[in-house]
Amino acid sequence: MNNKKIVQGILDIGESMLRSGAEIYRVQDSIERMCESYGFLQCDAFVIQSNIQISVETKEHKILTQIREVEKTGIDYDKLKELNELSRYVCANRPDDIKLHEKYREVMEKPAQKEWVIFCAQVIGATSFAVFYGCNFKDTLAALTLAAFIVLFGKWISKREESLLIYNLLLAFCAEVFVILSFRLGISEHPDWVMIGLVMLLISALGLNSGIHDMVNANFISGFLEIMNALLGAFGIACGIALAMLLMRWKGATGFIMNPNVCIQVLSCTIGCTGYACWFGVRGRKNMLYSGIGAFITWTIYLLVYEFTENNFYASIVSASFVAAYTYYMSRITKSPSTLFLTASVLPLMPGARLYYMMSGIVAKRYPVVLEHLTVIAEICVGIAFGYWIVDIVVRNVKNIKKQSR
Repeated sequence: MNNKKIVQGILDIGESMLRSGAEIYRVQDSIERMCESYGFLQCDAFVIQSNIQISVETKEHKILTQIREVEKTGIDYDKLKELNELSRYVCANRPDDIKLHEKYREVMEKPAQKEWVIFCAQVIGATSFAVFYGCNFKDTLAALTLAAFIVLFGKWISKREESLLIYNLLLAFCAEVFVILSFRLGISEHPDWVMIGLVMLLISALGLNSGIHDMVNANFISGFLEIMNALLGAFGIACGIALAMLLMRWKGATGFIMNPNVCIQVLSCTIGCTGYACWFGVRGRKNMLYSGIGAFITWTIYLLVYEFTENNFYASIVSASFVAAYTYYMSRITKSPSTLFLTASVLPLMPGARLYYMMSGIVAKRYPVVLEHLTVIAEICVGIAFGYWIVDIVVRNVKNIKKQSR
C-alpha cells in the first residue's frame, strides 16, 4: 500500500469529521484507531479546532507526518454519522488507498439536508422556545414571523461575515429592534419572551457543550478554545441586544418568567429541541425520536429536582448526568456518535433566557438582577460539567473493571 496516501486518506476523514461537528476526542480517537488498523508501529494525532497533525512510523521504520489546517467548521450530524461508520469500516477492512478514497468520496457526495427542511426546523425551534418561555397565541405568531425573517437574514449575513461575534451582534440587534417595534405596533404583547425564543437561534450552545465535554475528556486546549469561542458568540448576542435596547429606549422585563403550564413547557421544549436536531443534520425517524425523548426527559428531571431542592446547581448536575448517560447508552445501541443525541438533549439547560435578562438588567441599571442571572449562568455551566464528569468517571471505572475481569 501507499502509506503516504493512506495517511492522507485518514486525515481527510478526520478533517471532515471535525468540519461536521465531531468532538475533538472523537476525531483524535478515530484517527489513531484507523492508523493502528494499518499496522503502523507508532501513531500520534494532535487535534484542535483549526489544526490536525498526524505522525506515524511505518513497518519500515519511516516517519510520515502530515498537517492539515481546518479553516471553518460547521454542524452536519448525518454526515458525521456516515464518517463514523466509514472509520469503523476502515478499521475492520483496511482498504488500499484507492478504495479508501472511493469510500470517502461516496460519503462526501451524499446530498445534504434540504434547505426548506432546515428553514422549517429553525423556525419551529425558535417559535417553540418562545412558547416555552411564556408566549401566548399572539406572541407566538409574532415569534413565528420574526424567526422566519431572522433565519433568512442570517443566511444572507453568513455568506458575507465569518466572525461569530459580528454575526451574532448583527442578528441580535436586528431581532431586538423588530421585536420592540412589533410590541409598539400592537403585534405582540410580551416582546421579551418573543426575543428569548429568537435568542435560542443564536446562543452558542454547541460550542459551550463541546468545550465542557472536551474538558471532561482532558482535552484542555481544545476545550478552552471551544468555550472561549462560545463566550465570544454570547458576547456578540449581549452587545447586539444592549445596543438595540439603548437605541429603542427599552428597559425590558423585570424578572425571569417561564410558561406557567408545566405540560406546555415540556411539550414545547421537546418540539423545539427536535427541530434543532433536524437543523443540525440529524436524520431518520428513530434518531429524531431519540433526540426528542432525550430533551423531554432532561427537562422533566430538571423540573422535578428543582421542585424539591429549589437549586439550579443541583438540578443542572442531575439533568446533565442523565444527558451524559443517555447519550452514551444511545450511541452504543445505534452505533452512532453520541453527539447526535447530546446536543438536542442538553439544549433545554442552555442559559439563553438568563443571558437576555442579564443584558436587560445592565441596560436598565438593575445590577442586583444582573448579578442574580450571572450567578445562575455560572451555576448551570458548572453543573453541566459536573454531571458529565460523574458519568465519565463511572463509565471509565466500569470499563476498567471489565478489562481486569477478562
